[in-house]
Amino acid sequence: MVALVVVNIGIPVVFLTVRLVLHASDPKSYGPAGGYNIYTGLTAGVMYVFGFIVAATLGCTAGSIDLTEGMFRHLVVTGRSRLSLYLARIPAGLAIVVPLVAIGFTVVCAVCVFAAPTSINYDGARVPAHLSLTGFETWAGNNPDPVLCDLPYDQPTPVNVPCGPGGPTVNGPGPTGVPVQSSPSAIKALAVQVAQQDYPGYKTLFLYPSDSLMIETGLWIELEATIGFIVGLGLASLMGQRTVPVILLIVLEIILTPILSRAHLPHLANLQRSVVGLATAHLAPGGLPVLGGGGGGPGGGQGSPALLPESTTVAVCVILAWLVGWTILGAWRMAKRDA
Repeated sequence: MVALVVVNIGIPVVFLTVRLVLHASDPKSYGPAGGYNIYTGLTAGVMYVFGFIVAATLGCTAGSIDLTEGMFRHLVVTGRSRLSLYLARIPAGLAIVVPLVAIGFTVVCAVCVFAAPTSINYDGARVPAHLSLTGFETWAGNNPDPVLCDLPYDQPTPVNVPCGPGGPTVNGPGPTGVPVQSSPSAIKALAVQVAQQDYPGYKTLFLYPSDSLMIETGLWIELEATIGFIVGLGLASLMGQRTVPVILLIVLEIILTPILSRAHLPHLANLQRSVVGLATAHLAPGGLPVLGGGGGGPGGGQGSPALLPESTTVAVCVILAWLVGWTILGAWRMAKRDA
């Protein structure tokens, strides 16, 4: 219970509180506490991974505590079906896990939305958010200094653009071959060209997550925690203890899943796709960094080329197989265990 509260609520609250205090005390040195980048880091980097681990720890405890405490025989002599005794632990555990994950996620969403920055940092340039292509070009023409000095541009320029303390100066060859400063109209025209090229990248940047992304992410994190609890419950019931199952699930989540999700082994591809972590990564909302970088999303991991391709149907079947399979194994072991 302590681990669940600390990871799902404590870590996000402490991290965001520190950022709020630092930004309030020195806004020039410390950025806003919220925003899209903070949201993706906390949800995909902390709540997704460690939420699975602590939920699995609770599941391992629920699946083995009666044995280790010597209470299993007392439950059996009540005459209650052993299958009912096992299945009753699933809603009981989820009644603990799901609300705690929801509370922590709500805190993250609230801070990331209401304490989001007011402008986008695009390669060092501060750009207003939600501009159309025309608006982005207009802004670039009115602000050539950050556009020409900070924004990426991979096309050959007819003029030289040195950047310094005084900003960019666009130079071209004069009549005698000596560089001279170009007119403001040339500078503005070049800034508009840079804006036209960079607009597709600018559109992918957000001040804060959208409502649809927050809903999808919340359901995705809850799914990962549910998987962790049910798998931990079945594994601990099968092995009759808690420590080894917890260690095995930590190794699965932290070590094996990232490796198997990105290692392309032709003869073992189907075996890799049977890993539940890869399946949940493919169900991640688009744009979230998953398993060490890159976005998730259906359709074979469109946002992460390094992720092993897998269809949404296969991912769903793998998750269902893990949930049903470990439930059957755990219930079978409890039914056959000596009291």
